[in-house]
Amino acid sequence: MQLFFPDVPPIPLPAGHRFPVGKYAMLRRQIEADPAFAEVTLTPAEPATAHDLELAHAPDYVAAMTAGTVAPDAMRRIGLPWSPTLVARSKATVGGAIQAARTALRQGVSGQLAGGTHHAHRDFGSGFCVFNDLAVAGLAMLEEGRAARVAIVDLDVHQGDGNAAILAGDPRVFVLSIHGARNFPFRKVPSTLDVALPDGTEDAAYHAALIDALAAVEAFRPDLILYLSGAEPLASDRLGRLRLTHEGLIERDRLVMELARRRGIPLSIAIGGGYAEPLEESVRAYHNTFRTALAVLGPLSG
Repeated sequence: MQLFFPDVPPIPLPAGHRFPVGKYAMLRRQIEADPAFAEVTLTPAEPATAHDLELAHAPDYVAAMTAGTVAPDAMRRIGLPWSPTLVARSKATVGGAIQAARTALRQGVSGQLAGGTHHAHRDFGSGFCVFNDLAVAGLAMLEEGRAARVAIVDLDVHQGDGNAAILAGDPRVFVLSIHGARNFPFRKVPSTLDVALPDGTEDAAYHAALIDALAAVEAFRPDLILYLSGAEPLASDRLGRLRLTHEGLIERDRLVMELARRRGIPLSIAIGGGYAEPLEESVRAYHNTFRTALAVLGPLSG
């Protein structure tokens, strides 16, 4: 299995900022130290080009973000201060999603130790998301003729409003979002299929909702699944409001990956959000997602 990562320093943030920027390095260290990943190749991601980004984003927005001329109120909506490092890391994250999608289509499974920036819209960013990695990656695979139908399975606890807005009306793309009904964003954008869960949802109810939703994904018959796993459904997550256990998240991942295996659908993974206390709990969930991918889909990438 080949996994990608943004080979860019952490985003510089002011003291006390709530975005857990350290989780990416923590995850990489865990995977590098895990003997189960001895045969996994970790590859620095190439940055997305302007052409790549403009598949999903307005050229004026891409140019302004790159140059650092985005209006202050637009940066406040993103929630991160502008810096050259932020731009470099955001482009590397999108590039990693593109590379992981191409690799999954060749080898059966891939992913990156980042990604899931599903709140970025065509002409603005939001919710710590600058550019939308999965929307770009899906559209790139369609443009390149590598896939004719792409499904985004978004299991981050926050609804993927950027995915829905950018890809609305495109019959080549199926966007599933399973999320907290009362969580951010408070103005949802309709996806192909939205499943809104009440606060406090636990493992069994989550799995039942997921099984029903995956039947619709399967009926779409995608050539590629872009899987945004997310660690926020954990009970220990500060922003999640659901009550899944680690075992419940592993089963969630297994259900998605067993669909991919059963139907022979290539699958690419992005890690999405995670704000647990302690942060090690989020990193453990991400690590478990990739361990589950090795167990269920690893033989496909050999």
